[in-house]
Amino acid sequence: MSNAPQVRRTDRMLSDDETLAFVKQGFSGTLATAGVDGYPYCVPLLHVWMDDKIYLHGTAAKGHLRSNVDHDARVCFTVDQPGEVFPYGRFECDTSVSYASAIVFGQIKVVEDDAEKARFCDALMAKYGDKEWDRPESFYPRLNHITVYAIEVERITGKFIPLPPVSEKWPSHDRSASPNAKPPLT
Repeated sequence: MSNAPQVRRTDRMLSDDETLAFVKQGFSGTLATAGVDGYPYCVPLLHVWMDDKIYLHGTAAKGHLRSNVDHDARVCFTVDQPGEVFPYGRFECDTSVSYASAIVFGQIKVVEDDAEKARFCDALMAKYGDKEWDRPESFYPRLNHITVYAIEVERITGKFIPLPPVSEKWPSHDRSASPNAKPPLT
């Protein structure tokens, strides 16, 4: 289990069900690994939720990602969705963005079983493909050209900031974090 601190802004937390739904529907995420040299490596990847795990894939060629996974199975995976930037007070620093995000901590493994890899490909095409495409389904002649990874989830958290209604946005409502500040005279 990760020793990372818990979410500080509990007022912005998504429920467990909301967080899981957000991860499942998220378009892509970023996988963070650590290398032998201690440097982090982050890579954006498409993903699917299957068998209570997050599945991802990349090339079968052993590059930076695979070297890091072979070195240390501990990973972090994030999914985020930015919304609208909005002012909440009268100063430039009184600006925020609506968003949702999820962070997953877990252990990653390489999926060796071809049947499991093919199920991942089926799930990937169900999520990202188009039903109108007229192509053979569940046929993956280059399955050995990819590496499929599965993340066993140890901990998952989600946060959000909703876009406030117009009546709650500045200038209608001033929620400056420094209400007594006076801008310099120009």
